[in-house]
Amino acid sequence: MELRRVMAASRATALALGALGVFWGGFAAWLPEYKARAGVDDGLFGTLLLGTAAGGMAAMALAPRLGRLLGPRVLPVAALVMALTALAPLAIGSAPTLGLALLAMGAAMSSLDIAANVRISELEHETDLPLMNFNHALFSAGFGISALIMGAVRRAGVAPELAAPVLAAVLALAALAMIERRRSTAVTDEAETSSKPHTPWAVVLPAAAILFAAFVAENGTETWSALHIERNLGGHPGEGAFGPAMLGFTMAAGRFSGQLLAARLGEARLVAGSALVGCLGALVVALAPVQELAVLGVGLIGAGVAVVVPSANSLLGRRVAPNARAQAISRSWMIGFTGFFIGPVVMGALAQLFGLRAAFVAIALVLASILPGLARLIRKPH
Repeated sequence: MELRRVMAASRATALALGALGVFWGGFAAWLPEYKARAGVDDGLFGTLLLGTAAGGMAAMALAPRLGRLLGPRVLPVAALVMALTALAPLAIGSAPTLGLALLAMGAAMSSLDIAANVRISELEHETDLPLMNFNHALFSAGFGISALIMGAVRRAGVAPELAAPVLAAVLALAALAMIERRRSTAVTDEAETSSKPHTPWAVVLPAAAILFAAFVAENGTETWSALHIERNLGGHPGEGAFGPAMLGFTMAAGRFSGQLLAARLGEARLVAGSALVGCLGALVVALAPVQELAVLGVGLIGAGVAVVVPSANSLLGRRVAPNARAQAISRSWMIGFTGFFIGPVVMGALAQLFGLRAAFVAIALVLASILPGLARLIRKPH
C-alpha cells in the first residue's frame, strides 16, 4: 500500500529522474563514437568534460529563480530543453564542438535534476513519505536501460544521426507527462517567510565530502567504463555499453532496496559497508584481465555507491535543527555535486598519464575517503 502511495506521489518526479537517466545513459553508450569524431586524446577529452561542469554550475545558480518563475511548469519545461539538447552531440566534429555540446548538456541535465530534487523534498514534506530512494532508483534504471539499448543500436551499425532524434522524441513525450495539474505551495511560502538559518558547517562539510566521493565514483565510472572495456579489454564497438548499463542496473537495484537495508542496518553502517563494496569493485575493474570481470567490477561499484547519497542526506537531516535542514542539505549538495563533474575530468588526466587502470585505482581511493567523512558526520557534538 505504501509503495502505491510513493508511486502516486512521485509520478512527475520519477518521470523526470527516469528521463534524466535515459538522456545520460544514451549519451554514455555513444561516448567512444563522439570522442573519435572530435579527434581528441584522453587528456583533452577529460578537460572538455569540464563543459558539463560549467553548464551545470550555471544551471545551479539560475535554478531557484527559474523555479519561482515557472512554478509547476518547471519540470516539463526543463525536460523539453533537455530533449532538445539530446541532439547536440550530432554537431560534434572537433574539440570545440564537443566542448559546446557538453556545456549545453550539462546545463540541461542539471536544471532538471535540481528541479526534481527540490520537488521531491517538497513532496516528502507534504506526504510524510520517504521518496528519495525510489525516485533516484528510476534515474539508475533509466540510465541502465538506455545505455543497453543504445549499445545494441550502435553494435547494429546504426548511425547517431538516426538514434539521437528517437532519443529526443522519447524525452519530449516524457516531458509532456510531467505536467502537474495541482501543486501545493505551502513549502515555498514557508521557506519565503522564515528567517535565513545559520549553516551548520561542522556537519555540512563531512556530508558534502561523502557526496563528493560518491558522485566522483558514479560519473567517473559512467563516463570511462565503456572506453576501458573497448580499448583495454578487447571489447567490440558497442560492447563497452555493458559497463554503464551494469552500473545503472546495480544502482537501481541498490536504491530500490535501500529503504529496507537502512531500516535493518542503520544509515551509518549502510554507508560504510557500501563504500567498502565500491572500493572492491573499483579494484576489480582496475585489475580485470577480461571484460566480463570488468563488468562485474562495475556492478560492485554501482552497488557500493547506490545508497550513499540518500543515506548521507538522511544522516545530515538528523544532525541539524528542522529549520536549518533545507539549507544544510542544499549547501552539502552544492559542494558535493561538483564531484559529478570533476570525476570524469580527473580520470581523463590520470588515463592520459598512467592509463585507465590507474584511474580506477584512484576511484577506489576516493571511495575509501567516505569512511573518515562518515566518522566526522556521525560524531556526537561535544
